[in-house]
Amino acid sequence: MFSSAQGIPGLPDLTHPIELVQFGTQALKASLLLVFLVVALGVAIALISFSLRRSQPEQLIFIGEWAVRYSQLLRGLQHLTLILVLLVPGFFLCSTLSNRYHHWEQAKVAKVAQTVAGERLEQFAPQVRYSIQEPYSYTTQVDGKIVKVNETREITRFLMLAGSQIQVKLDQSVDVPGRSSIYEANYTAEYKVINQLKDINNFFFEAPPPNGYTLLESYKIERDGTRLQPSNAGNYNFPFRLQPGQETTFRVTYQAQGGPRWVYSATGQLLSNFSLTAIANFAPADFASGIKPDEIKSDGRSTQFTWKFDDNVSVKNPFGVFTNTEPIRHTGVIPRLLLLAPAIFLWWILLLYLSLPMSFKNIAIAGSIFFACLLVLTYLARVINAQLAWTLISIILLILTWGLGASRSASLAAIICTIAGAVLPIFGLLVPFSGLTLSLAGLLSAVWLAVRHWYGWYSHPEDQRLQLQKNAKY
Repeated sequence: MFSSAQGIPGLPDLTHPIELVQFGTQALKASLLLVFLVVALGVAIALISFSLRRSQPEQLIFIGEWAVRYSQLLRGLQHLTLILVLLVPGFFLCSTLSNRYHHWEQAKVAKVAQTVAGERLEQFAPQVRYSIQEPYSYTTQVDGKIVKVNETREITRFLMLAGSQIQVKLDQSVDVPGRSSIYEANYTAEYKVINQLKDINNFFFEAPPPNGYTLLESYKIERDGTRLQPSNAGNYNFPFRLQPGQETTFRVTYQAQGGPRWVYSATGQLLSNFSLTAIANFAPADFASGIKPDEIKSDGRSTQFTWKFDDNVSVKNPFGVFTNTEPIRHTGVIPRLLLLAPAIFLWWILLLYLSLPMSFKNIAIAGSIFFACLLVLTYLARVINAQLAWTLISIILLILTWGLGASRSASLAAIICTIAGAVLPIFGLLVPFSGLTLSLAGLLSAVWLAVRHWYGWYSHPEDQRLQLQKNAKY
C-alpha cells in the first residue's frame, strides 16, 4: 500500500558503495591536477631563472620576487587545501546525513499513515421506494400513417423519511499484521415512515449494509418489533404495506468491522427530524467531512459527537468520525540545514581568517568540531526539539572556540565570529523566521568586520604577537 521511504533524489550518499568509489576516484583526479599545477609553476620559475642566468641583477630581482610569491602561494595553498579537505568530505557527510534524516522522516510519516490506512466504513441512509403507473404517449408510423399510441409505464419514486434517530458506538483495535487501526461499529438506527400518498400502499424499505466492511454480523431489520426477511437472498429490499396516513418504524442494527473511519451518507436525500450520535471509545477522535457537530462531549477516554436537525436539511458531505493522529510538523528542516551547512562553514572560516591569525592546526580542529556538532545535531534532533538541541550544542561550540585566541580579546573575537558565522545562521535555519535571523547574522558579521578593521577594536599588536607565538608552537 505504501512505498518504502527513499532518500532525497540526486544527492550523494556515502553509505552506498558505488557512490563512495566514484567520490574517491574524482577526489584522486582533482588532487593529481592540483599537484601538477603547483609543480608546473615551480618548473616555470626555474626555467625563467635559468634563462636569465647571464643577467645576474635581473635574475636576482626576478628570483627574489617570485620566490617570495611562490612561498606565499604554497603557504596559502596549504590552507586552501586543508579547507577543501574539510569542505568536500564535509559536504558528502552532510548530504549523507540529509539523506538519512529524510529517509527517517518519510518512514515516520509512512508509519503514521499506515495506522489509519484502509477503506472507510460508510453507512448509507435507507430509502423507501414505491412504483406508480404513469400514462405516456408516443407516435409511430403504421402503414405509412402517423399514429399516436397511449400506454402506461412503471416509474420508481421515493418517499421521504419522516425521522431518523441513529446511534453508533465505535471501538478501535489494531490489525496486528498491518499495524493499522480498525473500527468495530455497533450500529442502531430507528427510521419513521409516514405514508402521505393517497392511493399507494405497497413499498420497499431499502437498507443496504455498510460499504467497506471486513466483517458484518447480526444485521437485522425490524418493523414495529417484527424482524423482516429480504425478498431475495443477498438483496436488502424489504417489502411492506402501509395504508395512506399511517406511520411505521423500522429498526436497523448490526455489528461491523472496517477501516479507521466511519461516515454516514445521506445519498442526496432531504433529511427530516434527523439525529445522529457517534460515540468514539478511543482518543484522539475528531469529526470528518467538515460538518461540525451540534454538540461534542469528551471525558478523556471517549468522545461523543451529536448532529441534530429538527426540520428538514440537505447534506452534501457525509457525517463522520475518524482517528485524529498527531501531526508531524517541521519536516525537511534538518535536511535543508545539512545541505546548506558547507556554505555556513565557509562563511565561518572566512570570518575567523579576517578576524585573527589562524594556524594550520587550528583550522583543522575548528572544522572537525563544526561537522561533529552537525552530526550530533542530526541524531539529537530525533529525540528532542531541534532548536533546543542546537542551543545546547552551541554552548559547547562557543566554549571550545574560546581556545582559538591567545588572549582574552582574541578569544572574544573568535566567539563573536562563531556566533555571527555559525551559531546564528544554523539557528536561523531551524526557526520559522529564517530570513530575519539570517539577515541579523549577516548584519552582525559585517558590523564586526568593520569594527575590527576600520576602528581597530581588539586589534592590538600585543594580541597579534601572542597569537603568532601560540601558532608557532603548533
